[in-house]
Amino acid sequence: MKAISLMFSSKGIAALTAICIAMHLILLLFSSTAQQVPLFIAIFIGGSSIIFHLIMRISQGSFGADILAGLSIVGCFALGEYLAATVVVLMLSGGEALEQFAVRTASRALQALAQRMPIYAHKFNSSEVIDVLVDQISVGDRILIYPHETFPVDGEILDGHSSADESYLTGEPYQVAKGPGSSVISGSINGNGRLTMIAKKRAHDSRYTQIARVMEESRQKRPQLRRIGDMLGALYTPVVILIALLVYFLSGEIRRSLAVIVVATPCPLLIAIPVAIIGAISLAAKRSIIVKDPTALERAPHCTRMIFDKTGTLTIGEPVLTEIIPADSNFSEDDLLQYVASLERYSKHPLAQALLNAANNRGLRFIEVSEVHEAPGKGLIGSVSTRRVVVTGRKSLAAELQERLPSVVAGLECVIIIDDLYAGLIRFRDQPRADSRSFIAHLEQVHHFLPSMLLSGDRAAEVSALAAAVGITETHASKSPEEKVQIIAQETKRGGTIYVGDGINDAPALLTATVGIAFGPGSDITAEAAAVVVLEPKLKKIDEFLHISKRMRRIALESAIGGMAFSFVGVIAASFGYITPLNAALLQEGIDILAVMNALRAAYLPSKILDYQEP
Repeated sequence: MKAISLMFSSKGIAALTAICIAMHLILLLFSSTAQQVPLFIAIFIGGSSIIFHLIMRISQGSFGADILAGLSIVGCFALGEYLAATVVVLMLSGGEALEQFAVRTASRALQALAQRMPIYAHKFNSSEVIDVLVDQISVGDRILIYPHETFPVDGEILDGHSSADESYLTGEPYQVAKGPGSSVISGSINGNGRLTMIAKKRAHDSRYTQIARVMEESRQKRPQLRRIGDMLGALYTPVVILIALLVYFLSGEIRRSLAVIVVATPCPLLIAIPVAIIGAISLAAKRSIIVKDPTALERAPHCTRMIFDKTGTLTIGEPVLTEIIPADSNFSEDDLLQYVASLERYSKHPLAQALLNAANNRGLRFIEVSEVHEAPGKGLIGSVSTRRVVVTGRKSLAAELQERLPSVVAGLECVIIIDDLYAGLIRFRDQPRADSRSFIAHLEQVHHFLPSMLLSGDRAAEVSALAAAVGITETHASKSPEEKVQIIAQETKRGGTIYVGDGINDAPALLTATVGIAFGPGSDITAEAAAVVVLEPKLKKIDEFLHISKRMRRIALESAIGGMAFSFVGVIAASFGYITPLNAALLQEGIDILAVMNALRAAYLPSKILDYQEP
């Protein structure tokens, strides 16, 4: 069964047809009466398979450019042009085999990554280390990574120091230092040190698996640009048939009309476009951009407005200490931060890490703490040295004490009480990314987008402050996911939209926009809803995607329309009798190869993949 399946595959038919043509030429040298037999075999096996599939398509109401190929085979056979008919079979089957080879070539970086992934991992089991299948690793398992081994899942380093090669996943060519607390991603390669890590995701949820799924998901979806190819073919086919009929009417030579149909067979239209799409998907994956829906590559160049969520896209997604306001001269800024940071070491509050980072940046020493507890509604309480410190919120204070506090501004804050007296206020804000303002300007100046929009569920004060910082004039604040969808739907009706978000509540908006981009690894739900996932949270990656999509479309149309143009030149030559059906078939084969080779350029990194420069 396997042998029969291989024989009737594109690769099998192409190989059989090539052998039959070779046998025909050998027999021709010896003037054998059996010289046509190999051609009959090729036409019967390969040609009948192609004709059967064409009949099935026509019966379903699908009239594509490949109808010309079917007419070429039938016409050549009917007129005794057996070699020409066999060459057309070789052209079609060989073209499909070439497409499959091109897909494999375009995706070889992903295949190389798949081959490097380990099957087993070294898991700690009580006091010993055992080897288990990677698929059996659970969140929370401790994994031992030896030098030069591949990290099997996403996780965090518990013990040891080393470096990791993440170039297959991030595109960055240098080693990244790893130590306790560092995040590691599956598919990256450990350096010279031995590490102990804790699994944060299972194998099927890890970064590598997201990349590995790209090719399979992309193949299962019929790209929009391919449908445009079918539309072009639907226009091209009747024109060619009309020319062939006209040539026959004027010249009375059926072979001349047949040569017109053979040379016009638009294989570049049928093959080059999907090769360019798969190539662009592969290139994007190597740049940490996962294209889940191939139609995004075709749609993005036509989008006119980019809409951003606030947190985690134009901001870094983490609170940063921005201001310390002591109540009086009894405490300096460093005094307050030292007391609070010492206490916050024992808290899991979202602001704790921001306080610890600020204290470390100032070189402050942590003080011994005791009697730490968090009372619901009252904040974090503990004894720092000899003082009783309370870190709480404004609303938990008595009314007379609230009157002493500075007025509320955008951002977050915590109130510091030391020995039952108000000691000061610390403010935080999710800071804009350093490149947000320049990137917004770049979209308008270079890509000619309409002014960007900021769409967020956050408070109006927060949204307005960020918009002013990054140069966005149109904002919508305090919007629910449903309201976001309505606004994006309205904008999409006016022109194509690209929505960039990173939270679970962004999933409906990502689906509504013309192209949805999930920024950063983020939520699994967000990644499923998005057409594109930018794994490395840098705004320049969005610029890379825009350039990859524009370049893919240009290369695809160059290959398809260029191939059709060459074919049409052949049509003119055949119309005047300069090309025989056999020569027409050979000429078309050469055009196919040129078109596919040009389409393969979409898989390779150009000398300049973006024009945005980070500040």
